[in-house]
Order: sequence, then structure tokens, then C-alpha cells
Amino acid sequence: MKPRVLANVRIIDPSTQMDETGDIVIIDGRIAAIGAAATGFAVPAGTEIEDCSGLIAVPGLVDACVHIGEPGAEHRETIASASRAAACGGVTSIVMMPDTDPVIDDVALVDYVQRLARDEAVIRVYPAAALTKGLRGEEMTEFGLLLEAGAVMLSNGRHTVDNPAVMRRAMTYARDFGAVVAVATQDRQLIATGVMNEGLFANWLGLPGIPREAEIIPLERDLRLAALTKARYHAMSISVPESADVIRAAKARGMPVTAGISINHLTLNETDIGEYRTFFRLSPPLRTEDDRRAMVTAIADETIDIIVSAHDPQDVDTKRLPFADAENGAIGLETLLAAALRLYHSGDVSLMRLIDALSTRPAQILGLDAGTLKVGARADIALIDPEYPWVLSKDEIVSRSKNSAFEDARFTGKVLQTLVAGATVHSA
Repeated sequence: MKPRVLANVRIIDPSTQMDETGDIVIIDGRIAAIGAAATGFAVPAGTEIEDCSGLIAVPGLVDACVHIGEPGAEHRETIASASRAAACGGVTSIVMMPDTDPVIDDVALVDYVQRLARDEAVIRVYPAAALTKGLRGEEMTEFGLLLEAGAVMLSNGRHTVDNPAVMRRAMTYARDFGAVVAVATQDRQLIATGVMNEGLFANWLGLPGIPREAEIIPLERDLRLAALTKARYHAMSISVPESADVIRAAKARGMPVTAGISINHLTLNETDIGEYRTFFRLSPPLRTEDDRRAMVTAIADETIDIIVSAHDPQDVDTKRLPFADAENGAIGLETLLAAALRLYHSGDVSLMRLIDALSTRPAQILGLDAGTLKVGARADIALIDPEYPWVLSKDEIVSRSKNSAFEDARFTGKVLQTLVAGATVHSA
């Protein structure tokens, strides 16, 4: 690979608090010099120099919650197709959830994902291992072997562990390995037959609602267990202000607790469901506009640590149904950054904090070699035109599934180029 220079680019790197215009020198897939310090750097002969005036360079995004169909449901999404979709959105590292078929609950499956990613993915793919066997919430998996094999966190995927004794035991063992326990806090008994946020709008549509307590109660229980066991606990996707308050209080007590939120819950609300649009059936459900605004504030003040796409591909057989019969989930890798830039353009979240939540912070939480543009770091970079206007057309979606909550949405800001180890894997 030839050395290359990204010249005259605005550089935003939360890991060093850098926000300046300069050059990025890439040699052997790593950053050799950056910013003002790159001025006068002696580049080798044959270096490619690319003028990036008007663009912003940020660390490649790290998406900590991505559902992929492979193995078992390759018609919805494969590791290869998900990686291409991620590259389109400036995402250079993804954490793959364990709820595949078969479940990623043994070393052979972790190894399978890693080998497939190495051979077919254009970005970095990190497997999350199942917290319990078969995700049934009854028996723990072999944490030590799974982590040693390359799993980056332990999760029960879409499923909450109902039994508090099992959860306590899992947290205790995870603590001894220094592992992150990432949990979806959705009480199945309280959800029951609910399909959207409980409230006036659900009544108007004649749909059964899901109370916010279905999220708050398991979260509060888990935080009590985390305090008891001193485990590293991560709430994968919260959606209501009360949950943010609980996380804020836990952090104030010094607990090693972190939280994420999907971009859907930061930029959409329950009224987007409109006339029973099933692409907006999500878990947790879209909440009220007041809830959405409160969660944006929680991202800005760092109560919520990270933003995820919650990429969940579903095909026509599971989405083109009556709203109450459709599956939860929407794809989101390709629109993660573009949708997040809405928060920057509205003035609600600074660009530095936004990139921190999308890249630097998730890498730090999971201990990944990503999320930074420091000298010596791998040159995983997203080049963005923050003022580029575009519309998401279904025909242009790269993911195998087309269930985007942002179909035909207008965006301002687009990833024009994605680099992994200095090599271009996407160019608009």
C-alpha cells in the first residue's frame, strides 16, 4: 500500500480533544503524523496526496450493537453485506450480537465469526458472546474460554435474563474476567402483547402499549446486582428519562456502569409510526417527543455514553404484516452518522461529543484498538462532508434487508470516504 496524505482536512479526534485543520499522514496502514505536527513531515517518494478541503476526518465509527443474520438467516444479512453497509456509513468496527442460529455460545462459533470476518468483511468485526447458553437465561456459558477466543463482551442479545440469581452469578464471574456485561433491559412479562409506547397515541391507533416500567424495573434490578457484584455493566439501549436518571445516580456512586442508546430514539418519536408503518416497530419502542429530547440532553451531558445503530435486518416476510404482527427492528448502519448529524446541525450536541459517543467511547468501554487518530494508531478514518444534502433511497441501500426507519429521509452530512488501515473501503 502506498503512503498517503489527507491534506487540508479538519480533524476531530475526541481521544486527544483535537479539533484543527491540517494533514493526516498514513504509512503502512497507521497514522504517522497528524494535524499541525504533520506540517513539514518528510513523506516517502510516491506518496499519494489527496486534497480534503471542506471535509472532516474523524476516527472510524465503532458500533457496539449490530444484529447479523449469519449464521442461520443469511437471507436477511451476512457478515459481508453488513460490513459493506457499515463502510457506507463510516463505521469501521462493529460488535456482532450473539443471537444468531446457532447462538454464539461456544468457542467454535466465536472462531467461525472471526474467520468469516477476516475472509469476507471489509471492516473489523468483533463477536459478542452469549451470556447464557442458547440465550435462555438459565445456564452460564464458558466466559473464560469465550473471551480468550476473542469475544469482546458478554450479552444475552435481545433477551433479558429473567432470573436474578442467574444474573447475579453471571455478573460475579464476568467481574473476575474483567468482562463487560451488556444487557437489553426489557421485561417480557410487562411487555406482554405490547407493540408500541403506552400512551394516548397508542390508544388512538388501537394498539396495545408497552409501559416505560418494562425498561426501568429490570434496569434498576440489574444495577442493584451490579452494585452487589461490582461487575462492569452496560445497558445496551435505554429510551426513557427515568432510565437515564437511574444511570446518572449509579455513576454518581462510582459504579462502573455505562449506557447506550440507539440513534432511532434520539432522532425519531412515536408519532413517526404514522399509519402503522412497521419499519418503526422497534425494541424498546419509540417514545414521546419529550422523552426523545430528554435523551438527547442525556447524550450531551454524557449520562448516556454511546450511540448505536441497533442494526436489526428483517425481510418482507417479517415486516410486511399488520403492525401488531411484525417483528421488531430496523437497519441502521448506513444512516448512523447521517442521522446523528441532525443533533449537531440542530445545536443540541457538539460535534466533538457526537464523535466521542459514536467512536471513541465505545472503543474505550470494550478495550478495542479503535476510536482514535493518535500517531501510531491504525488509520481507520471516516471522511465527512457535513453539509452534503442527500435522500436515502431504498434502491441505494446496501444492506440485504431494506427495513430502514429513514427510508426517503432527507439528511445533511454524508460519509464520502471510509478508510480501514489506510485503505479505502468505501467512496461515495
